Amino acid sequence: MASMDDHERKIVVEFCQLLEQSKQLFNGLRDLPQCGQKIWQGYFGKTFDVYTKLWKFQQQHRQVLDTKYGLKRWQIGEIASKIGQLYYHYYLRTSDTNNLNEAYSFYSAIRGRQYYSRVSQEDRSDLMVKKLRYYARFIVVCLLLRRVGAIRELLAELDKQIVDYTSTYEPDDQLEWSLVLEEIKTFVKADSIVNVLHADQSNVILSHRLTPLTTPPVEKSTMMNLSLQEIILIGNASEQVKFSEMTIDMFRMMQTLEREKNRDEVNHVSDPPSRASFEKSYSITSNKTLAYPMMANHDVNSSRRENPHKYILYKPTITQIMMFLATGFKELPANGVLLMYVSADGCFQTSKHVNDLGYDCGGVMASSKREMELTNKKGVHVKEIHCLYPGDLYPFTRKPLFVIIDSDNSFAFQYIPRYFGHPFVVLMSPQELPDKLHEQLQHNGSLFTLFLHSPLTAFCLICNILTVKMHLWERANSYVDRFITEASRLFTSKVKPDVSYIQFFGDDFLRLLLLRYVFCHVVLRHHRAFVGEQYLPRCQPPLPLASFLDEISLKKYVRELAKHLDVLSHFENFE
Repeated sequence: MASMDDHERKIVVEFCQLLEQSKQLFNGLRDLPQCGQKIWQGYFGKTFDVYTKLWKFQQQHRQVLDTKYGLKRWQIGEIASKIGQLYYHYYLRTSDTNNLNEAYSFYSAIRGRQYYSRVSQEDRSDLMVKKLRYYARFIVVCLLLRRVGAIRELLAELDKQIVDYTSTYEPDDQLEWSLVLEEIKTFVKADSIVNVLHADQSNVILSHRLTPLTTPPVEKSTMMNLSLQEIILIGNASEQVKFSEMTIDMFRMMQTLEREKNRDEVNHVSDPPSRASFEKSYSITSNKTLAYPMMANHDVNSSRRENPHKYILYKPTITQIMMFLATGFKELPANGVLLMYVSADGCFQTSKHVNDLGYDCGGVMASSKREMELTNKKGVHVKEIHCLYPGDLYPFTRKPLFVIIDSDNSFAFQYIPRYFGHPFVVLMSPQELPDKLHEQLQHNGSLFTLFLHSPLTAFCLICNILTVKMHLWERANSYVDRFITEASRLFTSKVKPDVSYIQFFGDDFLRLLLLRYVFCHVVLRHHRAFVGEQYLPRCQPPLPLASFLDEISLKKYVRELAKHLDVLSHFENFE
């Protein structure tokens, strides 16, 4: 520092202090409790504050930092990457998709300004690993924002970077990075199980988040007074494709339970913006601060929150499941609903006698098969401890509870009693699939979840339609929309007002799930390949069959949809 004047020395010292403070705060994020919203919000706010100062400071004093401190471009990129991670993790904790767009803005800036372009010249393998991790994180954000063109380009770049990294350093984690790349490619392929094509054969980018156009209509009554506030998404399907601790089923449900922020932007931005557009971005220029949420003014219990709060759990232990259930239960405001979604392998009991429906019918796995096998080797005939049983949910029916079980043992959850009289619904997937579909979907996600996520995609899949022209897709969607509208009308007139369904029906997300369940049930019930009760979904309380699920008007729209797509032969007589 001898060659610096006092002003320059002060700038460098302050930058070093801000940099060290930001690193300490960022590292502290991993120690924050995953649940309990009020606990971690203040810490996130403080971290955002420091990174705001750091980002502005390095922009305002770039010349001094370049010449006197020796600031390198990869160091600027690392700061931007940390800010992107902050926004992404804040999205995971709040479900506010604005934060996804902010993460994308910073990750795009890193790529557009080539902050990591000279990392290879540093001859440091740890910097190459930082670069590879940046690419993996950027791809996750692009997946959630449906930026397909960007994903394609990033995959090609990541592939090249992995080759450069492994050939230069011959690292111990060479296989690990090859597996990461393969995971991403497999995940992207599974996500596009049915492709919708423009006239020029290019893929249409579809969003499956809730929009005003896809919100089912309803004539609300005073009984429809509940709103979805807390969500727990659990993924433990051992053979499903996954990426970044997120199975394809979890990925689909995350989007299904969020509102679309800007539909027009999502539909046309498939490529990263140019450098010129970065200069216009308020998050990147030196004239404005980071656009982080004003967390001190954010009411976590506000019923006006745009998206319900979510906990996303990949292969959690039974202890973790119970902890998050208890936390979500505790944080429910008045008239709030807790939704629990489970996509997991079945856990079956060997006992032939059923004395306790809460535990003797098995449940779903809450650990890996390996852990269960080790437990079972003891040879003692006791209940499997690594299993989520229906009886485990009994205490949480003290408040409105909406449960979705997607498993090959889902029917074990159909006997949960309403001891406390609060609204309670369970939607259960079919326990079996036709052999051909089972083979096709074994790794690519569940059919039931696909129906809840994108009903038309699921319909096309069971009719062996893997590509659809855009004009056919739009017309087909109109038949699905008519079905949903008619089902909504029938729901309010045919389902008894004292049943839980009506109380849940006022919430847009829950109404959407219920009506898509009805579509799934009607479609599968009339499909020739789905013969037998084990091939159909179930719900508790049961919906009336003769006066609702078997309504002629609903069957009519399914028939018209099948006729439009020229797949009537897949269905039995709709009379």
